[in-house]
Amino acid sequence: MTDQIQTVANDRATTPGDSTSDHGFFGQPRVLANLFGVEMWERFSFYGMQGIVLLYLYYSVSQGGLGMDEGTASAVIGAYGGLVYLSTIPGAWLADRVLGSERTLFYSACLIMLGHIALSALPGYAGVIAGLLMVGIGSGGLKANATSLVGTLYAEGDERRDAGFSLFYLGINLGALFGPLLTGLLQQEVGFHVGFAAAAIGMFLGLVQYTMGRTKLPASAHEVKNPLPAGQLPKVLGLAVLVALAIVALVLTGLVTAENLATWVIWATVVGAVALFLTIVTSKKVNAVERGRVWAFVPMFVASVAFWTLYQQQFTVVTIYSDSRLDRDLFGWTMPVSWVQSVNPVFIILLAGVFAAMWTKLGPRQPSTPLKFAAGTAIMGVAFLLFIPMAGGGAHSAPLLGLIGILLVFTIAELLLSPVGLSLATKLAPEAFRTQMVSLFFLSIALGSVLAGYLGKYYSADHEVSYFGILGLISIGVGALLAVFTKPIRRLMAGVH
Repeated sequence: MTDQIQTVANDRATTPGDSTSDHGFFGQPRVLANLFGVEMWERFSFYGMQGIVLLYLYYSVSQGGLGMDEGTASAVIGAYGGLVYLSTIPGAWLADRVLGSERTLFYSACLIMLGHIALSALPGYAGVIAGLLMVGIGSGGLKANATSLVGTLYAEGDERRDAGFSLFYLGINLGALFGPLLTGLLQQEVGFHVGFAAAAIGMFLGLVQYTMGRTKLPASAHEVKNPLPAGQLPKVLGLAVLVALAIVALVLTGLVTAENLATWVIWATVVGAVALFLTIVTSKKVNAVERGRVWAFVPMFVASVAFWTLYQQQFTVVTIYSDSRLDRDLFGWTMPVSWVQSVNPVFIILLAGVFAAMWTKLGPRQPSTPLKFAAGTAIMGVAFLLFIPMAGGGAHSAPLLGLIGILLVFTIAELLLSPVGLSLATKLAPEAFRTQMVSLFFLSIALGSVLAGYLGKYYSADHEVSYFGILGLISIGVGALLAVFTKPIRRLMAGVH
């Protein structure tokens, strides 16, 4: 009887309702619109806050900031970015074993809103610590589950999947566009805490919109795929408390500081990724074909880390670059630093539909996922090399159009890898580890994010050629290696394109 129930659940997960005949949202299932909306508002709040929080850390007290060292502030933001994606592990685990994806997403969104409120209402480091922790943990729970829920909308073999994820990615970037524009303007004209409050209001609107449509999701969105036996729950809660107490002890004893936080998060992410990978490949619930597909994901994971290490520097090095090196004068008015972070979403909005249409039109003739990953990683390296012609100038000498052109290349690389990576995680995922496989992809972003912050301390205007040149060439090399090994990777993927 238990096996029959599990079979029904599996069928629902892979063949959701009549989604194959539902084309009500730009050719996609109508319920995609609700997930599109909540992710848009969550990204509005997330990127709106992230657009100004680094400045808040290193601006002087007279400028409304906390006066932290610039390199340390970059490392802290990188560690926070790593925490966001590292938190996808417990978020995915809660979804798969306790709450289901839909409820985990809802509670995570509530936690995010509380984090933004803390940043806006609490002064000094108290607001930063409480706010970043709640936003980071909540975003981890929301990210993996929003992506997993999108995956439940498509039957296996539905060629609309990549296009659907590209449209979902469009929602992400609508929020990412308007968030920094509003919070950056408020920060510059009124103050940091008003900008943080705008992020909190955006998350509240997202919660309202999601609550109105959450019952329309497929039945598989509400199911717990691999339920935790009731007797084990107290043990898990006890372990969680012990971990929290250990972290507090490390901070209070001075072993974890703002200066070395990024290093701790790097090792925690590596350990988490290895542990999750081993959990999946050694599970008795994973068959031979599924296990091979998980192994195929490993080289894509490495390429993804290389890509995100460069891409996530938009929020560390590129922010510092925009503050100190970029000419932001617009007809006598100085553009807010955070507005630079809205450039990439503009290009995403313009190009996401083009890429979605291209993959849909090509259908089975489109490049394989390993080749898309290889191209995205290599092109990201090229984007870093494009900083070199602008190197060597003085303060505020780099042309705005030059940086906009570089961010266009960022976008092309991103569209080749990021939405495709989300889709790949759902396609290669074993049935018993659907959400946790998505979290494995997010762990590659976690590692890239924290490395982006960690490497920020090595950036300076005097060493731009070596900094951008070395990182760019490494990324190009990783992409080239992945392209060379595409055929054996595809064999392990066992029919997944």
